[in-house]
Amino acid sequence: MNALGDLVPLTQDLLWLYALVFLRLAPLIALFPGFGETEVPVRIKLGLALGLSAIVTPAVVPDLIGYLPATPNLARLILTETGIGLFLGLGIRLFLLALQTAGAIAAQATSLSQILGTAGITPMPAMGHFLVTGALALAMMLGLHLRLAELAVTSYRLLPPGAPPLAAAVAEWGIARVAHAFGFAFTLAAPFVIASTLYNLTLGIINRAMPQLMVVFVGAPAITGAGLVLLMLLAPTMLGLWAGALGSFLADPLGGR
Repeated sequence: MNALGDLVPLTQDLLWLYALVFLRLAPLIALFPGFGETEVPVRIKLGLALGLSAIVTPAVVPDLIGYLPATPNLARLILTETGIGLFLGLGIRLFLLALQTAGAIAAQATSLSQILGTAGITPMPAMGHFLVTGALALAMMLGLHLRLAELAVTSYRLLPPGAPPLAAAVAEWGIARVAHAFGFAFTLAAPFVIASTLYNLTLGIINRAMPQLMVVFVGAPAITGAGLVLLMLLAPTMLGLWAGALGSFLADPLGGR
């Protein structure tokens, strides 16, 4: 009977630690590429968050051992852990948004922005949908979902529980991540923008030389075909760069680019 009485407080403490880990990991799962997509049912996301919490909790018990039910200001601790999870999850999600932006830029540059533009809940050009689908498949094949568990463990050393990061530091980090996402998106789409610029310059020269020729009817199939050829040739490189950048961020979320 005494052994059972000693086991109850221990079980309560373990459940409390598990709940703290779940508060941080649930936003990460909800925003992580692949797991956080709208096509994934909420029950699946909940199951993934619970399972990942069970994996991470034993590794972070030394960092959480001081945050048991007797900890004062429980509401602040819950809000802090959830906020840190959102903080890291949004940083990861920006990589997927960067790839979508790159696809939109490339599609606009090559006159492919209206083909199957409603493949997702929000309108997305077919080129962006293709890149995002390929990136999600590549991320799972490379085991980046396993790196999520490593990120969760590392986050407790970078951002201790119960200690919210400074607002100024969060704002600076967020601005840098958004700026990097847009810059990265333009870098991925740069070959398509260059091809579009050369195409428009060529059409302008031809139009000045032969005003009677309807250059648009001649050039539109050319730029569309060139866009598809560029996508076929550059998609592996674009996805490789994206996977490498995401892996670097998961290894160093506060400083990785």
